[in-house]
Amino acid sequence: MSGLAGVQEQSPAYRRLSDRLPTRTLAWNVYGRGIESVGRNGAPESVEVGSPHEDQLLVRVDAVGLCFSDVKLVRLGSDHPKLYGRDLSREPTRLGHETAVTVVAVGAQLADRFRPGQRLAIQPDIYVGGRSTAYGYTIPGGLIGYHLIGPEVLDADDGAYVVPVDDRLGFAETALTEPWACVEAAYTQRRRLVPAVGGRTWVIGQAEDAREYRFGDTLAGAREIVVSELRDEVISGIRAGAPGALITVAEIEQTEGPFDDVILLGPRSAHVVSRAADALAFRGVLNLVGKEPLDGPVDLDIGRIHYHYTAYVGSTGPDVANSYGEARNRADLLPGGVALFVGAAGPMGQMHLERALRLPNGPARFIGVDLDPHRLEAAKARLGPIAAANDRELLMAVTGENGESLEALVARETGGRGADDVVVTAPSAAAVTEASHVMAPDGMLVLFAGLPVGTRAPLDLSPVFLRGAQYTGTSGSRILDQELVVEKTLLGQLSPGRALAAVGGIEAAADGLQAMIDGRFPGKIVIFPQLRGLPLTSLEDLAVGDQELAGALGDGGTWTSEAEAVLYARYAAPTDES
Repeated sequence: MSGLAGVQEQSPAYRRLSDRLPTRTLAWNVYGRGIESVGRNGAPESVEVGSPHEDQLLVRVDAVGLCFSDVKLVRLGSDHPKLYGRDLSREPTRLGHETAVTVVAVGAQLADRFRPGQRLAIQPDIYVGGRSTAYGYTIPGGLIGYHLIGPEVLDADDGAYVVPVDDRLGFAETALTEPWACVEAAYTQRRRLVPAVGGRTWVIGQAEDAREYRFGDTLAGAREIVVSELRDEVISGIRAGAPGALITVAEIEQTEGPFDDVILLGPRSAHVVSRAADALAFRGVLNLVGKEPLDGPVDLDIGRIHYHYTAYVGSTGPDVANSYGEARNRADLLPGGVALFVGAAGPMGQMHLERALRLPNGPARFIGVDLDPHRLEAAKARLGPIAAANDRELLMAVTGENGESLEALVARETGGRGADDVVVTAPSAAAVTEASHVMAPDGMLVLFAGLPVGTRAPLDLSPVFLRGAQYTGTSGSRILDQELVVEKTLLGQLSPGRALAAVGGIEAAADGLQAMIDGRFPGKIVIFPQLRGLPLTSLEDLAVGDQELAGALGDGGTWTSEAEAVLYARYAAPTDES
């Protein structure tokens, strides 16, 4: 069976791949918690290459980017939320959700949609019946030479969760469109910004508050409304605007969620706001309407902001409806503003910064901070030329024990106003709290830290209703986000390969996971499942004493498809695996 017919001339790397399909391949299955449970005895295992059923594709995996989300699954094992209690010792999964593949064989039912030789990027954020069944988690992922994909990927809620690509993108570049899609998604409006239709609402007030709030038809679509500590005339106003809703009165401490919407009128108690926030449903919206600040920071489950898309909106009122809508609640970076990136030297921090630097109508000034001076220097070398080419002012600085405090740095660079946008990619609740303190009163904080649900941190929500401040975040991406990244890459507006710091063959996957835990490389790690005998190696070390590879890398030693072709010429796997 030939899976490569007609595609070997598309890319230099293809010319080093056999056109014969092996009968066995290597795989890194996950059997439990910890690195020692990835693979067998610290190595990949040999498995059979299957033949596709009529509703399946057999794909060759060309490149897999490693992600810190993989480390989370390794640490949690069967307790990972996307495994739904699965016993990995009996039903293993496989990591690798940032995956580039080539179609090798096509089942009869799919012959009108796919063809051998077609290249695809897999979009891992898959939903079936509204339930997350992510590739690389629930569905075994790409750390394998060849594998079958069927309806679980190709016929889910949004159809086929794949993005076609062509020879203009290299293998690694294609795999890295997935993390880049997550970056793009962080600046799209994923929150619900209007009251839910058919939802459950909780309105909380203060008995001594004599202010006249106006609801209008804000709650007209509510199914049920629970009210606490409200004057009779306020309840009457709610009833008039929502005649079809069931309205009940309850004490705050006796009320149980979840609620699609929570509205707090004249809030003063941070404790009450914290309790109300905990009562929010998935994609719930909390609306704060008041003129006076809260009595302190609010203890929030910040993991829910980017995993559950909980939204915190507000206004000074008295019209409750003023808080809602995209006009008051932005999602993208402020044009002409000052943007701060916390954890800027990490792989995702660099991607966020590069995207921002290339925005045609983006911020004017950029501050990237990190705790590691060596990683920061490497990031500066990569991002500095992009800033210069786009006439952007970029400051990269070390904070913490090795540098000045974040508060002092931002105060000096912004004249005490604070950053208009604060993007946090450091996976630390303390980092999120510290970053919130240097945000401008009407600024936006973007959580991209991968902090699990249940992670709590104190945040000041008073600026949300007094000045229109934003706390936002996303998790994963959608097919449209990944398609946009592919389009931007082909137009020269993004360079996914610039994020690459180290590469390895199939045997190097476990070492790559450990390297992420150790923070060994200042950028992304990509594993090539078709390469054998290539240890995990930084791009710098690849080029040392190797004129061919050094000449194939791009400016500043960045990754290119030409460098990929050199590695394939040297390390392409034998036809059969054993």
